[in-house]
This record gives sequence, structure tokens and C-alpha cells, in this order.
Amino acid sequence: MVQCEMCGAETASPKTVKVEGAELDVCDDCADFGTEVKTQQSSSTSTKYSTSSSSSSSSSSSSSSSTGGSGGSSSSRRRSDMFDDMDELAQDYDERIRQAREDRGLSQSDLASELNEKASLIRKLERGDTLPSDKVQSKLERFLEINLDMGAGSDEDNDWDAESSTTTTLGDVVKRKD
Repeated sequence: MVQCEMCGAETASPKTVKVEGAELDVCDDCADFGTEVKTQQSSSTSTKYSTSSSSSSSSSSSSSSSTGGSGGSSSSRRRSDMFDDMDELAQDYDERIRQAREDRGLSQSDLASELNEKASLIRKLERGDTLPSDKVQSKLERFLEINLDMGAGSDEDNDWDAESSTTTTLGDVVKRKD
């Protein structure tokens, strides 16, 4: 008997379902919460985590690559994540907006009217009180001809270099209470 990974109930025949991106072995009652995953039955000597002979592991890797890698992806290939495609907003976005606005000689209300947004939103953005939505960010970037993404013209990547991080350790920073 196996325990359901959602409700903890004992089940003799668990089903593998995908719930919000995670594959779980669940009972029949909890199977309705996800999409059933069809798994290929492999031989008992060669599993996903097998360290057996190279001939059986190469045959399992070739079968997974021919099926598109679903279910049995190789450990050397990382699965695609929706956050990989997203750009990260720069930490100094507020300064970039303010500087570009001032360089053009615009007031906050002038910029707001050009972008068809409220002046209070521009004030909050320049203070760093709020993050711009994707729509507002693209309007700002287009009108002010700036880039608000991480790494575009900022020194954020230069804050941590390999040399300084290897010379300072936690023991150098922490003060013990003895």
C-alpha cells in the first residue's frame, strides 16, 4: 500500500497526475485535481535514477529523447521555466525614470499626460513605492528611451565579483558571543 501524496490516504494503485506543474502519486479521489500523466513502463534494471551499465542507460536516454523528453528528462537538461523568459526589473528603476524625465525637462505631471497615466503613479514610481506594470514599463521605456531591465546600464552585476566573494567568508563577518 502506498500513501496518496495529496491527502495521505492509503491506496493500492496510485495514479500519477500533474497538479500545478508537480507530478504526484495520488489516490483515485485526488486524481480529479490534476491531469493524469502517462508514464512509460521501463525494465526493472533501468530506471530514471539507475546507475547500471551504460548500454541500458543509453537505451533509456534514447527512448526519452525520441518521445520529446516528457516524463523522463535527462539530468543534464534543465526543464524550461516560465520565469526564464521574464525580464527582471532593475533595482534602480526609480532613479532611471527620474533622471530620464529630468534630462528631457519634463515635470512629473507632463510625463504623466504624455503617457496617459496619472501623475500620482509617476510620483510613486520615482519614489520607488510601486513597481510599474508591464504596460506602464513599456510606455516609459518607449517614451523616455530607457531600459528598466536588470543589467541594462547598471552596475548591479559588478557588485559581486568572484574575487571578492572568495576572499570574504562568513567567519570574517560574524561576531561570536562566547
